[in-house]
Amino acid sequence: MTVSGVSSNIAPLIQSALDINKQLADLQRQLGSGQKADTYAGLGSQSGIAVALNAQLSAIKSFNDTMTNAGTSISIQQAVLQQIGSIGSTVQGATLQSSFAVDGTGQTTSQKTAQSQLDQILSLLNTQGGNGYLFSGTGVSQPSVDTADHILNGNGVQAGLKQVIAERNQADLGADGLGRLVIPAAVGATVAVSEDAASSPFGLKLASVNSTLTGATVTGPAGSPAAISVALGASNPNNGDAITYTFSLPDGTSQTLQLQATTSAPPGPNQFTIGATPAATAANLQAALTAGVSKIGSTSLSAASAMAASNDFFEDPPQRVSGSPATASALVDGTSANTVFWYTGEDGAGSARSTATARIDPTTIVSYGTRANEQGIRWIVQNIAALAATSYSPSDPNASASYAALNSRVYSALGVPAGVQNITDIESSLATAQTAMASTQSQHQQTSNMLTTMQQSIEGVDVNQVGAQILSLQTSLSASLSTTARMASLNLLSYLAPVTG
Repeated sequence: MTVSGVSSNIAPLIQSALDINKQLADLQRQLGSGQKADTYAGLGSQSGIAVALNAQLSAIKSFNDTMTNAGTSISIQQAVLQQIGSIGSTVQGATLQSSFAVDGTGQTTSQKTAQSQLDQILSLLNTQGGNGYLFSGTGVSQPSVDTADHILNGNGVQAGLKQVIAERNQADLGADGLGRLVIPAAVGATVAVSEDAASSPFGLKLASVNSTLTGATVTGPAGSPAAISVALGASNPNNGDAITYTFSLPDGTSQTLQLQATTSAPPGPNQFTIGATPAATAANLQAALTAGVSKIGSTSLSAASAMAASNDFFEDPPQRVSGSPATASALVDGTSANTVFWYTGEDGAGSARSTATARIDPTTIVSYGTRANEQGIRWIVQNIAALAATSYSPSDPNASASYAALNSRVYSALGVPAGVQNITDIESSLATAQTAMASTQSQHQQTSNMLTTMQQSIEGVDVNQVGAQILSLQTSLSASLSTTARMASLNLLSYLAPVTG
C-alpha cells in the first residue's frame, strides 16, 4: 500500500526534472553552436532585427564577391596594358638604333623583331579572364583580334596590311612617281607645278612656297586643283638665290624641297644651273624640281604612305583605295569579303569602359570594360605593324633613306602625339575603378564589423554565462532527481517503520 497523495506530489517533481533536462539540452546546444536559437522564431521579439541584419551582411558579401571578380579582371587588363606599353617603348627605342641591312625578304632585323612583337601584342589582346576575352567589349565569347599572319598577309581573298600598303603607295606616288603632282615642261621663263586632282587624299599637296629668286614672280598655291607658278622675269636669279616648296604628306607630316640657283654646271643635288637666258634657267629649274619631287616620292612620301595606309587598315571599317591605284582619287570602305578586319570583338555604340560593369554597393557601379580597338591600344598596334609590313629592295638607291624616314615616323608616333589617346589613359581609367572598389571594400568592412557585432548580441551567447547556467541546472536536476527518487520509494511500510521500530 502506498501513502495517499504521494503520486500527486511526485508528478510535479518529474515534470520539473524534465523541464530542467530540456533547458540543459538547449544550453548545451547553445554552448556547441554559439547561437541562442536554431531558428529566427527562437529569438522572440528580436527575430525581425536578426533577419534584417543577416540580409544586410549577405548583400555586403555579394558585393564583395562581385568586386573580387571584377578586381581580378582589372588586374589582368592592367598587366596586359603595361606589357603592350612596354613593347611600344622597346620598338620606339629600336627605331633610333636600326641600321639598314635587309635580308632575302627585304626586311631588316628590326623589322623582323617588330613582327614578333606585333604577334606578342595580339596574343596579349586575346587574353581571357573569368568571363571570357577581356578586350572584346561585350563580345566576351569571341577572340578580340585576328592573327598576325592574317593581319599582315591577308586571309585568302581578304587583303592584309601589306596589300593595303602597296595599293596606297601606288596611289600616293602615281604612275610617274611624282606624288600625283603635275610638273609640265617650262613655258618660256615660267615653271609650274600642280596637284593632279582636287580633293584627292593621295600624293603630295602643295602647302606653300617661298622664294628669294631675284626678279622672279611666285604665285600660289591657289586654284582647284592647287598650283604654284614661278615666272623668272626678264633677268636671271643670282648665284645662291633659292626657292623652297613645302609639301603636305598623307600622314600629316610635311616635307620641304629647297632648290638653289648656281653657276656650276652640272649642278649639285637640289641645285639648278643659271642658264644663258631666263628661259634656259627655267628649264633647269623644272628639271631640278622634277628630280627633287621624284626623290621625295621614293623616300619620305613612301614612308608617309605606309603610315597612312596602316592607319587606313586599322580603321573601322578599313579604308581601301578605290579603283585603279595609280589614278585613284578616293578611298572606299573595305568589307569583310575583301579585307581582313583586325579587331574581331564587339564594336557597338558606347564607350569601351561601359561594356563591363559591376555594382559594388546599392548606389555605386564601376565600369571596367575594354576593347582592343581603343585608340590608345590601336595606335601602338598600327605603328608597329607599319614597320613590320614594309619591305625594301637592296638595289633601290633610295631604300635606306625611305627606311630611315619610316623609322623616324614610327619613333614619333610611338611617342604618342598630343590629341591621341595614350595607353596609360586606359590604365588610368581602370585604376579609377580599382580605387573606387578599394574604398568601397573598406567601407563594407567597417559596416560588416558593426553589423556582425549587432548580430552577435542578438543571436550569439556568452559561453561563460551558458556554462554557469548549465552547472546550476545540473545541480538543480541532481537534487530534483534525488528528491523524486526518495518520494517514489515511499510506501506504508517505510512510512510506519520508524514508529514500529
